[in-house]
Amino acid sequence: MVLPDDWSRWREQVDLDGYDERWQQMAEAGENPHGEADLVCGYGPATVLDGGCGTGRLGIELTVRGVAVVGVDADPDMIAAVRAKAPELEWQHCDLADLDRPERFDIVALAGNVVPYVAAERRAAAVVACARHLVPGGRLIAGFQLQDGWPTLGEYDAWCAAAGLRAEERFATWGSAPYGGGDYVVSVHRLPG
Repeated sequence: MVLPDDWSRWREQVDLDGYDERWQQMAEAGENPHGEADLVCGYGPATVLDGGCGTGRLGIELTVRGVAVVGVDADPDMIAAVRAKAPELEWQHCDLADLDRPERFDIVALAGNVVPYVAAERRAAAVVACARHLVPGGRLIAGFQLQDGWPTLGEYDAWCAAAGLRAEERFATWGSAPYGGGDYVVSVHRLPG
């Protein structure tokens, strides 16, 4: 499995222990490090696929809140880190474009620039694979930066439409602030049914 250049550059600069400490420091300072989980739980899911699960911050928090979670990530170091933190949960080393699981989920969550970090030529296939893993009426929720060389909203919406998903909501933050433009977006698309 080949990871895209953008991801490889990011990983060269990031120490995984320091990455996790960032969220702990936010909590200790009285800030909410779980905006993603708050938004996802607002839809009342029983099951979530945490796509691009990283070190497990979202998936572990959702489990604490009573949601059944399966996490997948293409980076073997991330999977090793999350398995060490929460070995009782299911974490799969997998590129989203190759995702093929028997379960169907109420929500597939792609937090933390997952879509742009999928190799450019595999992004549409990754969205299709995510949509294929939703129950009828399920939602794909993705948040990512809008910057040069990364997917545009038009591209992402087109991939979702081609996968049979309909745009439902769009936010500027995981805290549900309305989207009126800007360089970060959280998109909610729903599978009819």
